[in-house]
Amino acid sequence: MASGAFGFRAYTFFDNLLWIACLNIFWIAFTLLGGVLLGFGPSTAAAHILVREKVRGDSVPLLRRFAHEYFRNFAKGNALGLPLVLIAAALYLNWAFFSVGWDFGSQAASMAILLAALLAAGAVCHLFPMFARYELTIPQYFLMSSRFAVRHLAGTAILLFVSSAVIFACRAVPGLIPFFGVGAWLYVTGWLCDRFFTANDDAMATASINGNADAAPAQSTTAPAQDARTVKEARLA
Repeated sequence: MASGAFGFRAYTFFDNLLWIACLNIFWIAFTLLGGVLLGFGPSTAAAHILVREKVRGDSVPLLRRFAHEYFRNFAKGNALGLPLVLIAAALYLNWAFFSVGWDFGSQAASMAILLAALLAAGAVCHLFPMFARYELTIPQYFLMSSRFAVRHLAGTAILLFVSSAVIFACRAVPGLIPFFGVGAWLYVTGWLCDRFFTANDDAMATASINGNADAAPAQSTTAPAQDARTVKEARLA
């Protein structure tokens, strides 16, 4: 029994490893297909949709599903991705400008920019997993991911630690980048965010049930059921 359980776990581990490698290759290929600038947003959106399906236990043809989600979310993916490029460029240019100054004002400004970059990175870690899970407008994705990152600092710290670990590993072993660099980051952050969002949804649902139970004696009629999409939006509010 022990050897059979070990064999199953080993099979699952290497199956996931192969899946991550394929995801990494497809992400790179489709990012290049969009000319990098117009490709990384849709590729990241498609990858996180597949990661969520993988976490839920759904088995789908990876390449066909990736291509379908890439082209289906091409506009939305770029609407999420391109502002990130502008924000990153603005933060870097401002940091480069202030960091060369040795006066107190310049150093304070550079530290503030680094803090803003850290918070922005935390929000980005939540952004595309949130896109894969919830149906919101584009501005709401940016707003809700930022609010979630600030309100759940422990989870954000874990995501930033994972991101730093992946960057360190890729710098130490550059050969990982074509096979596992981005794919591992997408999979781990997607898996973690799915857990964070599920815990948040459960907590909000429990609070909503308790609130409805407290208010029930004062109600003379039963309110109509909410649409599932509206409930999801409310839980992130």
